[in-house]
Amino acid sequence: MEQKQQVVVITGAGAGLMRAAAREFARHGADMGLISRSPERLEAVKSEVEALGARAVTVSADVASADQVERAAEQIEAELGPIDVWVNGAMTTVFSPLHEMSAEEFRRVTEVTYLGYVHGTMSALRRMRPRNRGTIVQVGSALAYRPIPLQTAYCGAKHAIKGMTEGLRCELLNEGSDVHVTLVEMPALNTPQFDWCKSYMPHRARPMSPVFQPEVGARAIVWAARHRRRELYVGASSALTVWGNKLAPALMDRFLAKTAVSGQQTPEPRDPEAPDNLWQSVKGDMGARGRFNPESHDDSPQLWMATHRGQIGFIAGAALVGALAVLGMQKKPRHSRYR
Repeated sequence: MEQKQQVVVITGAGAGLMRAAAREFARHGADMGLISRSPERLEAVKSEVEALGARAVTVSADVASADQVERAAEQIEAELGPIDVWVNGAMTTVFSPLHEMSAEEFRRVTEVTYLGYVHGTMSALRRMRPRNRGTIVQVGSALAYRPIPLQTAYCGAKHAIKGMTEGLRCELLNEGSDVHVTLVEMPALNTPQFDWCKSYMPHRARPMSPVFQPEVGARAIVWAARHRRRELYVGASSALTVWGNKLAPALMDRFLAKTAVSGQQTPEPRDPEAPDNLWQSVKGDMGARGRFNPESHDDSPQLWMATHRGQIGFIAGAALVGALAVLGMQKKPRHSRYR
């Protein structure tokens, strides 16, 4: 009997991390439901995943609308079959001090970056709970634990995603559901968002160092979708940020106050006429990667260790047994040949 291919839904699939994730899922044999606002970019990513052997259904939708997300889910299941994995990853942000943003801009970031996850999660649960199976992957950020200046709306949304997801996890455990929900906390990634997210900064936006290629995050998403891990940190910088904030939050406040404003800007002046994607999609196909290739890391030793804990434990155990055996041999008393 032929095994059914996984059906994976990805929101924000047109560019950046989620486009890299679509390609990575396709390499692992999944079929794809791709949701994004831009039909142009959806067709581009559809061509990429089909070239890798996947079937793909594209739906142009704004995740800020629960009705649009639900209609997208209905169409994807009608064409591909039951959804096995739902990945929430659509986002937007505004690079700005809080006092320079309008209430409407803050609300829009919240509606896309937080409520978009709520809407996707609700649509996934409507299908997964009756079947008692499925995985929901919430693409989070280390900024859910440690906010930075100039991205208060985005950081607030990531905090909210974490809270919503952990509450949902308890509900699923309470009812004995086999539906799994996981958080994947991302580091700074080299994606096109720094060229099309709205900004009030005097200089062009950039990710805080260290920067990773989106494919690193994509591999983490696919791994999390295939393993029942509660939460996964991506990159040593994410893990250090989380633990640094737990141990010395006031020190982190002062450190980021001094470094994170300049650290999110390049020396180049920002073009005030450049289009942004806050209210509508920006034209053009930007792909998965941004303009920071020279400094971006292609891999993460920390992620490898986080996803190979069993092997590391086995190797460490074997090394310990070997060390104890050698130590025992060294301490073994020598018997004189003279009586």
